[in-house]
Amino acid sequence: MDISVHSSVEPLSFGIIHYKNIIVSESPQMLKGRLQLFQESLFFDLKDKKAASFEGISEWRKLFKQYGKDPNRYKPSTEALLRRIAKQNYLSSTNSAVDLNNFFSLQYETPLGIYDISNISGNIQLRLGYDNEHFNGLNGRVNSAENLIVAADNEGPIGSPAVDSERTAVNNETTEALHIIYFRPSLLPEEQNKMLESLKNMFIQVNGGTATSKIVSSGVL
Repeated sequence: MDISVHSSVEPLSFGIIHYKNIIVSESPQMLKGRLQLFQESLFFDLKDKKAASFEGISEWRKLFKQYGKDPNRYKPSTEALLRRIAKQNYLSSTNSAVDLNNFFSLQYETPLGIYDISNISGNIQLRLGYDNEHFNGLNGRVNSAENLIVAADNEGPIGSPAVDSERTAVNNETTEALHIIYFRPSLLPEEQNKMLESLKNMFIQVNGGTATSKIVSSGVL
């Protein structure tokens, strides 16, 4: 599978991790506990400031606006998580892959997506969504991809920094997965690499298997 970045989303970079032979199951208590404690800590932080004022969220909101997507209608996924936490509507455990994805997204204040490779068709391109392009999202709605940064295969968007597609959702049957980190531009290369390695190592520790990783940007495959 080739992964490319279209010039329409310059100068963004993306972290890519390809997992093989993983076992997705109920999250271990260690991960459940860390996710719960972190949400409780964030709840108290959110009493003093709004989700949109977090540094990472603010940067992603500006990016959405820059590319032509209203961040008040289509919020960065991490902001949506924080808004839930502010209402004490804490994220319940889903599975060992999704829980880890949410934990890192909150920790680094940046959107991440985890996708089942068995449901990906052909190669992946990171690009802006086309006019009148839509996809069924994990939010239970048909989402407009127009002017939204998306990861797309031959059938259309599999995910975005706002919401991911139902079609490629990871579940307990998943054995091969693709992780995409939607890096915010302010992250230095060494910070990007550190985040990529930290996520990869913890994911394998929890879910087993093997992984390869890289960072891609426009013109780099």
